[in-house]
Amino acid sequence: MKSAGYDIRESDPFNDKLPSLIGSREVSPYVNRIKFMWQQMRQTVINNFPKSAGLPKDIDAYLKQVEEIYVTDAYHSLSIEGYRVTPELIEKVKTGQWSPDGDDKDREHKNAMAARGYWQAFQAVKRSIKDILNGKNPGQVADNDHNTWYRELFGPSVAVGILKPSDLAGYRNDQVYIKGSMHTPLNPDAVRDAIPTLFDLLREESEPCVRAILGHFIFVYIHPYNPYMDGNGRIGRFLMNAMLASGGYLWTVISVESRDEYMEALEKASVEQDILPFTEFIAKQYYTHRV
Repeated sequence: MKSAGYDIRESDPFNDKLPSLIGSREVSPYVNRIKFMWQQMRQTVINNFPKSAGLPKDIDAYLKQVEEIYVTDAYHSLSIEGYRVTPELIEKVKTGQWSPDGDDKDREHKNAMAARGYWQAFQAVKRSIKDILNGKNPGQVADNDHNTWYRELFGPSVAVGILKPSDLAGYRNDQVYIKGSMHTPLNPDAVRDAIPTLFDLLREESEPCVRAILGHFIFVYIHPYNPYMDGNGRIGRFLMNAMLASGGYLWTVISVESRDEYMEALEKASVEQDILPFTEFIAKQYYTHRV
């Protein structure tokens, strides 16, 4: 190279030490990938997200605020996923007027079932948040409860016979692809290693904002649930808000009007490992869409 006129500057790419959180005997490379991302991204989140005020002293008041945001959150979260819902439909299922047993239209109404499932899942998330506010480890609560959130999300489809209960058991067994994205979620075998790693990191993380931002991002990065039912985005947003509660942050709605920006920020994090746009996006939503 020198004889060809090039200026050579030697450097050892192995000078940097591995982060101490990476074990030397991990059985899966996907475990190390998730841990590397967490280590690489967490300080960016801390530097660019509002500081935590700590757990609220008045738990009932906090849960009341969560309840008050329900209609707004359900409308936007379901609309992001392509469901055609209205505040009136959401109120109908909230008040128990949706009747899959007695009303053929309700039984066959996909949007109504999605709204009812969201209501049931939202109640389960509220119970999880109450446990977190009462001092339980947020990562452990999320690990214990996230599959319950998922089952509740699709409970109405089981009730009318569209799905079997077994369809909601465990994580996906097939490869999934995200339309319009350059990111390919982990293969099914990798999911079994990556999801426990995510919840280990949530249990061990000291900063609530990191639990919220990276919890949401890495959950949808893995995309653990069945592609034909999905639910990954809604569960990811539930996880984010449960982790926000662990720092006293109020429930944050991601608006359907901001869907493109939301997806672009997730894409940037997934493909380029740049978490800053997603952190800034969630911070903006935090200040904008609250009761």
